Amino acid sequence: MTQRVSGKVVTPAGVIRQGCVEWDGERITAVAEYPSVRDGHWILPGFVDMHTHGGGGHTFTTGDADEARQAAAFHLRHGTTTLLASLVSSPFELMRSATAAFRPLVREGVLAGIHFEGPYLSAARCGAQNPEYLRDPSPDELTELIELGGPAIRMMTLAPERNGALEAVKLLTAHRVVAAVGHTDATYDETRAAIAAGASVGTHLFNGMRPVHHREPGPVTALLDAPNVVCELVADGVHLHDGMLTFASSVAGPERSALITDAMAAAGMPDGEYELGGQAVTVADGVARLARDGAIAGSTLTMDEALRHAVAAGIPMADATRMVATTPARAIGLGDQVGALQVGLRADLLMLDEDLNVVRVLRAGAWQN
Repeated sequence: MTQRVSGKVVTPAGVIRQGCVEWDGERITAVAEYPSVRDGHWILPGFVDMHTHGGGGHTFTTGDADEARQAAAFHLRHGTTTLLASLVSSPFELMRSATAAFRPLVREGVLAGIHFEGPYLSAARCGAQNPEYLRDPSPDELTELIELGGPAIRMMTLAPERNGALEAVKLLTAHRVVAAVGHTDATYDETRAAIAAGASVGTHLFNGMRPVHHREPGPVTALLDAPNVVCELVADGVHLHDGMLTFASSVAGPERSALITDAMAAAGMPDGEYELGGQAVTVADGVARLARDGAIAGSTLTMDEALRHAVAAGIPMADATRMVATTPARAIGLGDQVGALQVGLRADLLMLDEDLNVVRVLRAGAWQN
């Protein structure tokens, strides 16, 4: 049975001020102007978060399936209809057990896949990653994970300067796993070599990276300059100054800028004591930091908050929508399934009020609230 919503519809081509979206079952069947509409809600595609560690008091980082299910449900209530479960640097045994636990959730559609943020990262730029678990890439580990997880393995973040990193990038991309550059002290040339080998994402650009210098541009400049790289940006006013957020998104454009939450368990929860990858985290005024050294430890952000922050910073609504849905979907290989209000894609959409607060969430043609 065909169903319809109407309002200000945001498509990849722009905003239809008087528009409607129709769907039948799980698929969008029409997106068109609807002249009888008078204002109404904003209608956006469901958010796609390609980098999140948890939320609502629940975490992905322990590899517990029930925790993962509840974290995904929390983010769904905030409009995220597609997400990757991001792990942090950990022993290989935990990487294996998490892969085995999450693969059924990917088949079920609760998760879109797994993102390994580490452990093949730079000790000099580890941020909130546990330095105890950092190591050089292991082809044997990667091969075993890919065989165990299959299509559930979507992305891995690594530092291109580590021994064996370029070979790891080639191995990952040969198996259709996105290779991302992050938590890195790489030079400009080392980063370009990783991009040439197939890396196609910059993990939370600027954060956990060698800073830009006029005589050594470093990874940030190489990633921003690469036409095939999508740059993740954390739009919470903590990870990035709003001026840097708008600068980076203007350089890369909305087609190469993806807003992420990098959220941990404390998202949506009160200030207090939490944990990330076996390390104590203190959340004060909504900002998560490692108890041991004050390093930023993920965020308490949700994707609807990221959208509101980006628009308030001056990013146009149509561009911000691409950055929370269309671009991240394409970056993780799901652009032909989700991420836009287009005929044939899965019927994932949001109704937002004038203040961009989530009113209703539709996923796969079914209202979630």
